Amino acid sequence: MALSHAILAALTDRPCSGYDLAKQFDGSVGFFWHASHQQIYRELTKLEDQGLVTAEAVAQEGKPDKKIFSVTESGKTVLKEWIAQPSKCVPTKDDLLVKLFVGHLVSPETVQATLHHERAQHVAALAAYRDIESKYFLNCETLSPPARFQYITLRNGIHYETSWLTWCDETLTNLETLKPG
Repeated sequence: MALSHAILAALTDRPCSGYDLAKQFDGSVGFFWHASHQQIYRELTKLEDQGLVTAEAVAQEGKPDKKIFSVTESGKTVLKEWIAQPSKCVPTKDDLLVKLFVGHLVSPETVQATLHHERAQHVAALAAYRDIESKYFLNCETLSPPARFQYITLRNGIHYETSWLTWCDETLTNLETLKPG
C-alpha cells in the first residue's frame, strides 16, 4: 500500500485540512500505517496535482489560510481499483524478533527487560483499541456500512495485540527457565 491510498482512505471519512488529516491519521489509519506530518503534506500536494483530491482555501482570522482537502471522483476510482487488487503478504520487519534471535548474547534478564518494555506498549495499544471499541462500536448490528468496515479493522488490531501479548507472556515464561550463559 502506498501512502497515497492511506490518505485517500482517511479523506473518504470527511474533508479536512492537512493538519486535521495528520491528527486524524494518527488516531485511525495511523494505527496500521505510519506517516509523518511532513510526508502527509508532501503526498497531499502530489494527490492534488494528480486530480485525486481537491483543496478549498478557507480564510482564518489572524492565521494563514488553510486548505480543506476532499477526495475527487477520480480519487475514489483509484481507491476502488486498488481495493480490488489482491494484497501482498508483507514480510515481518521487527527489530524485537532480530534481538530475540540473538538473545543468547546477553543475559536472560536483559532480554526479559526488553520484553517487559515492549509488552507495556502492546498493553497500552490494546487498551486504546478497547477504548475506541467501547466508545464507538457498542452495537455492531446497528453500524452503518462505513462504520462496520472501520470496526473490522479495529477488531484486527484487538486480535493482533491480544495474540502478541499471549506470545510475549509465553516467551517470558520460557526465558524464566534459562540459566545465564
